[in-house]
Amino acid sequence: MSMEIEKVIMTGMVFKGEKGNDPKGKPKVKTKAKKKAYITGAHGSGAAKMKADIRKKRANRK
Repeated sequence: MSMEIEKVIMTGMVFKGEKGNDPKGKPKVKTKAKKKAYITGAHGSGAAKMKADIRKKRANRK
């Protein structure tokens, strides 16, 4: 036990993040797709469908 403590004092400790967490460089599209589905009312929420209908009506007025 004391050897481990001495080793930590002499060399220090290294804290690393989790392995296998999303590799850098890959684009994240999930949230945009979810947002798109919500805005169009495609996910089944009644409020979202009403909002989508209101947006369509407003767009058609112009």
